[in-house]
Parts: sequence; C-alpha cells; structure tokens
Amino acid sequence: MNELLTLTGLGLFSMIAEIFNFRKAIFPVIVLGLLGLLGLCYMDWGSYNSTVTHFSMMKVDNFSIAFTSVLTATALFWFMMSRSFFEDQTSMSDHFSLVLFALTGAFCLTSFTNITMLFLGVEVLSLPVYVLTGSRKRDVASNEASFKYFLMGSFASAVFLFGTAFIYGATGSFNLENIATYLSTQPQLSPLFLVGLLLMLSAMAFKVGAAPFHFWTPDVYEGAPTIVTAFMSTIVKTAAVAAFFRLFYLSFSGIHGEYADIIWAMAALTMVVGNVIAAAQNNVKRILAYSSVGHAGFMLITILVMNDFAAKSLLYYTAAYSAAGIAAFLVLYLVGSANNGETPLNAFDGLVKRNPIMAGTMTMALLSMAGIPPLAGFFAKYFIFVSAVENGYIGLVVIAILSSLVGVYYYFKIIIAMFFGKPDNLPTYFLTPIHRFLLLFVAAIIVLTGLFPDFVMGLMTI
Repeated sequence: MNELLTLTGLGLFSMIAEIFNFRKAIFPVIVLGLLGLLGLCYMDWGSYNSTVTHFSMMKVDNFSIAFTSVLTATALFWFMMSRSFFEDQTSMSDHFSLVLFALTGAFCLTSFTNITMLFLGVEVLSLPVYVLTGSRKRDVASNEASFKYFLMGSFASAVFLFGTAFIYGATGSFNLENIATYLSTQPQLSPLFLVGLLLMLSAMAFKVGAAPFHFWTPDVYEGAPTIVTAFMSTIVKTAAVAAFFRLFYLSFSGIHGEYADIIWAMAALTMVVGNVIAAAQNNVKRILAYSSVGHAGFMLITILVMNDFAAKSLLYYTAAYSAAGIAAFLVLYLVGSANNGETPLNAFDGLVKRNPIMAGTMTMALLSMAGIPPLAGFFAKYFIFVSAVENGYIGLVVIAILSSLVGVYYYFKIIIAMFFGKPDNLPTYFLTPIHRFLLLFVAAIIVLTGLFPDFVMGLMTI
C-alpha cells in the first residue's frame, strides 16, 4: 500500500512540476522515487500478514510485492530510455505524469481482491496509454493507433463489465474469496455464471493481447511512438497477465475444468499466430509486435497450470521478457530516430560495425526472447514447460517448442542483418552516457538472471 501511495505522489509532483518551474527536477525526482519504491518493496517483503486486506479491496502479499518490484524496475529502465525523447516535448511533465498514473493502475492489478478494484486498475492503466499512443499529434499513424486502441479497449472494458454483472448476479459478490467460497459449495454452476466467466475471460485475453483478441496489437504497436510501444510491451503486458493470473487463481481455480480447454486452445493459437505471422514481417517494429503476441501465449500456459510453481514461472518470465524488451525497443528507437522513424529490416544492416554496443545488446535481447541458453529467456520458457508437462499438457508444450523454433528464425533474421548485412550510406550511432549505461546494464541482467535463475524463482510464494 505504501508503494501505491508513493507512486501517486510522484505522479502528482510530475503533473504540477512545470507550473512551479521545476522542469529540470522531474526526471531526477522520478528516478529517486522509483529507487525508493524498490526499497519499500524490499522492506515490505514477507512483513505482511496474508490475511490483511485494505477495505476488502486490496491485499499486499508476496505475489503483489514481487510483481510490483518487476514493474518498478522496468519503469525505472523505461524512464532512463525515454528521457531524451520526452525532453524534446513541450509537455514533458504531462507525459511523465501520464506514465506514472498508468503505473499506479498497474500496481492495483497486482494486489486487488475485489473485481471492482480490478476494473479500476485496468482503466487507470489504460486511459493514460490511450493518450500516450497518440502523443505524436501530427502523425497520422499515431492518431490512428490511439483511436483504434481506445475504441477496442473501451469495447473490451464493456465486455468485462457485462461479465462482471453476470458473475455478481450468480454469486452475489465482487470479492474474490467470496466468489471462490460460493463456487466450492455449488454442485452445478448456473448458465448465468458460465456466460459471465466467458465474457471476463475474453476481456482479459484482449488486455494481454492473446489470440483471437490480438488483432489490435500490431497496428497499435506500430503506430505508437516506439518509446510508448516499449511501455505497452513490457509494463502493460506484465500488469495485465499478473491480473489475469491473480483473478483466476483466487476466484476460479476451483472450477478449473470448466475453462481449461478454452485457455489451452487460446494459448496454442496465440503462440502459433504470433510467431508464424512475425516470421513473415520485414519491419522490425511489427516483428516485435507479433513477437509480443507469441510471448503472451507462453504466459497463458501458467494460467492453465494454475499453481504456485506456475506463479513463480510467470514472475520469472515477465522479468526476463521485460529486460529483453527494454533493450530491444531502445535499440529500435535509436535506429528509428536516425531513419526518419522507419524501422525496416535493412536499417539494421551492418549495425555491429556502426555501433557494437547497440548490436551486441540487441543480439542478447533477441537471443533471450528466442530462448537460447544460458540467457534468461531460455529458463523462462523451461520453467513454464516443466510446469505444463508435470500437469499433463504435453501436447501444448510440443506446440510451444515448435513455435519457439519459428521465433528463432525471425529473431535470427535481425541478428544476421546486424552482423552480415552491408550498410549503404547508413548513419553512425552515438550513444548518450545514460543509453550506453542502460544497454550494458540490461544486457548484464539478461545474462545474470539466466545464470542464477533461482534468485528470481525463490522470491515468491503465493
């Protein structure tokens, strides 16, 4: 709870800072505030009684603190990568405050115990991102992406509310524990409840970008500024999938058999669609967009398995994917900035000769996403596969492995371009000190997290 209040204070400071001519203080205060948030997470770890809730709406437990820590660390890296982009904006204060308020919604999604708080968290997270997606006001693609995201996101929210109404009508409560108790006493579920469950499942699948509700992802990711795309691909996805897992674990795990086949089919379809379509792309930003869809499929496996080890695997996967995503999108942003915002595959030709740090870090990030050992992405997939096999989902693991092989193909297209492509009058890149530090630091995290996976896996028990 202290983390949420501190972050809200940071958002309010950022919103009014320029009014009092504190523009230069915004970035340092945000960085110090996020470091302080990590300190609060460390101090709160294990100190809360798991039965204590805040007005029966939120519960601070190891699950919420672990995911809050991942979100905070990712946000810290994101602010470091985006500083130069937003410093050129006349409304830097507005942009940073929108991001901080979106992060506030993300924090709510890791600790809710009531469906009402879940909905508030989703909306507080989504509304600022709609605005940020269209922040390039003179860019038609950015405006179109914002409009699409807003319309389809609003429709998904309406579907979620409709499903919530059905769940309430059947159970008489919004509280997750009360819903779980009700389900444990019912010999047969009512059709009203099952329809509500299906509607909520569909809405949450939209939020994480899972097929067949993924159709918004490529266009929105491509049209949004690359910096904003990085935020959506890492922080928004991590918060959404954590909320998805928490909702079904605390409320619906007792009726797992009612929806297991749907999750199975959705996970398989998401992995296949995301990776196969990504392999056909020649624009690196769209490749990463479809790749994000594919990774959502791997995360859905943890919701299918639904146990403590799956929760730990999800935490590790989101941490590994967020680190790789920050690195990949930072390089993509730098390449796009030097090429009038365009990111075709040939823009990466010979990147290793023009900037070895960018090429090396991008390679580490892509290899991690592909699941190449001993990087973090390999163990992220390995832990999920182990949990799925132990629970009898061998067929889904086979599909996941084949999808990963397709991923290796299109990730290596980018790597081959960087190391063996022949540049033709392409620019030389000069990194700022903060970007150089961030690239090297995130690359080290990808390696060290892969070499010592037990450090992250041991952080959390539900």
